Amino acid sequence: MSMLNKAVLYLRMIKIEHSVFALPFAFAGALLAAGGIPELEKVLWITVAMVTARASAFGFNRIIDRKIDALNPRTAQREIPAGKIKLWEAFLFTVVSLAVFIYSAWMLNPLCFKLSPVAIFILFIYSYTKRFTWACHFVLGLALALAPLGAWIAIKGSFDWEIIPMVLTVIFWLAGFDTLYALWDVEFDKKYGIYSIPRIFGVKKAIYFARLFHFIAWGFLAITGLIFKLNIFYWIGMALVALLFIREHSLVKPHDISKLDIAFFNMNGYISITVFIFTAMAILIKI
Repeated sequence: MSMLNKAVLYLRMIKIEHSVFALPFAFAGALLAAGGIPELEKVLWITVAMVTARASAFGFNRIIDRKIDALNPRTAQREIPAGKIKLWEAFLFTVVSLAVFIYSAWMLNPLCFKLSPVAIFILFIYSYTKRFTWACHFVLGLALALAPLGAWIAIKGSFDWEIIPMVLTVIFWLAGFDTLYALWDVEFDKKYGIYSIPRIFGVKKAIYFARLFHFIAWGFLAITGLIFKLNIFYWIGMALVALLFIREHSLVKPHDISKLDIAFFNMNGYISITVFIFTAMAILIKI
């Protein structure tokens, strides 16, 4: 197998396309912290940190979940259970990604480096939480919320309360769409004892929970705009985000989840990018 083909397999294993969820929020956090365009070197190392943190977390998750993935028809063809990537290769990939993440944290500032073990713990603990609690969706949300928080600390060199509403935005946003994502595996989760909101509370209630979580997420986005006194561009973006949330939830019904893929990936990708673009406009375009 060529190096290129192998690289493609690793990118598929970590679902590189899902970076669209975390990176825009990281960049938004950096913009808010800098009050403008951050130093290019900082942006570079933030990007490296985000990508490698995510890669190590995904690699670890795939290793831990390999036996579960092999049993689930939806995930049986993932790279490790399908034998496309050997276990030792996935382990090496995870270790290397982790090492690069720690180095990038060190390159950003001392506080980022000191907090890197905490970030690693949060990123890795998620893989176990779905084995004992339906709150696993919030743990995953916390892991993704490290993006704006980490970017803020990378720029400021300090932990400040102003960024907390955006952190909470990401936690509830992710918990909402991960709850919808879990609808795919309700029957499998029941059979094998995997915890999720749909499995514990049922499909209909899970959809209502997801809507509530996204309503709360939008509320924290609004609070962010008020705290940073962002201008009309931000609020135009927030109106678009609200419409995207409405569209997302219109696609998923208790009796029909055939459009779940569009609701999960497309809509939430659009939401994260919209938040970044209109946050950037509000900060960079003075009116």
